[in-house]
Amino acid sequence: MNLLDTDIKNKVLDTVIELLDRHRAEIIQANSLDLKAFNKDDRAMYDRLVVDDNKVDGMIKAVKEVREQEDPVGKTLSEVERDNGLKIVNKTAPFGTIMIIYESRPDVTVEAAVLAFKANNKILLKGGKEAIHTNKVLVDLWHKALRLNGLSDEYIQLLNLKREETQAFLKNPTQPIDLIVPRGGERLIQFVKDHAACPVLVSGRGNNFIYVDHTADWEQSIKVILNAKTDKISACNALDKILIDKRLPDFEKKLVHLQKALHEFEVALLVDEQVKEVLPNEQVIENEETWYEEFLALKACVALVSDELEAIEKINKYSGGHSSAIMTNDMAKAREFMDRVDSGAVYHNASTRFTDGGQMGVGAELAISTDKLHHRGPLGLEQLVTNKYYVYGQGQVRV
Repeated sequence: MNLLDTDIKNKVLDTVIELLDRHRAEIIQANSLDLKAFNKDDRAMYDRLVVDDNKVDGMIKAVKEVREQEDPVGKTLSEVERDNGLKIVNKTAPFGTIMIIYESRPDVTVEAAVLAFKANNKILLKGGKEAIHTNKVLVDLWHKALRLNGLSDEYIQLLNLKREETQAFLKNPTQPIDLIVPRGGERLIQFVKDHAACPVLVSGRGNNFIYVDHTADWEQSIKVILNAKTDKISACNALDKILIDKRLPDFEKKLVHLQKALHEFEVALLVDEQVKEVLPNEQVIENEETWYEEFLALKACVALVSDELEAIEKINKYSGGHSSAIMTNDMAKAREFMDRVDSGAVYHNASTRFTDGGQMGVGAELAISTDKLHHRGPLGLEQLVTNKYYVYGQGQVRV
């Protein structure tokens, strides 16, 4: 792909903003066809699928934010001149072609496309069949914006493939792919990892933990837990597991308080044997696999631990490496927890719901990476480039 000037990129994005606003009724109408065909029993997936005026406003906002960001391509990372006269410059460069595979969320179609395009990448969008009508309209608008500005629509492609076709494409792609990002649940991620023939950057799996230390402000802890668990159950940054320090003063009374608070939001509880003694009507955790599970539902595990060390060990064993939080008034303990917990985002006295590109100052995001190469956390504009060394010489040879 040719390197595009920043001005032409921004003109395309200005056109996209205009088209999204002008065609919002068409987008919402297409979405109504997807919603009509979808089984509402999967509440989390259904919530992600819905596109209304607010969601279109969010798409427009995402494009505006990226439009205002500095072009990430061609930035000098380092520059050095060697004793032999070689001048070596390390600069940012596009990945090339990125494929994203995602479920349900049509807003990802816009966010992924705007980020890839501004970073001068080509993007292949493999959305789920449940959002096909909405995605077709959105990609058509992108193609129109590209053509109106004299560019080919090959920068942004929608792949309408069945599962077997996707598997075949991953194993033997019909065009070069430099990076694949699966954004969704554990089954989708494993499917891509099993079949992809190019690098995969894992994104989306949550299974997030909060540990309540015995020095924590209990009312503050309840507020944070309720937000993390109930604000948006379909989000990958939603809370799944709650660990309570058994040294917490009046912990039995506080467990009852926690139970009541969560039940008011219709959250079903799974508890360990120790909590079962205090909350006898709750279902006990019978299978260790439950600790590995991301719920995406009004469900949470509650267990007692002896101290922060046991909490850290449990989190590092079972969590998805996404987001973990500690509630404590002991700063030394907070620092130790945050240093030792192996998650992309670690929190002190705050909800895990902030693990989001916009909330963390990154802007629109392609995904939340739980990998460590090449980036961890929100994948924003600056993370959708790689680097290239430019070496300038005058006939030097190595001896």
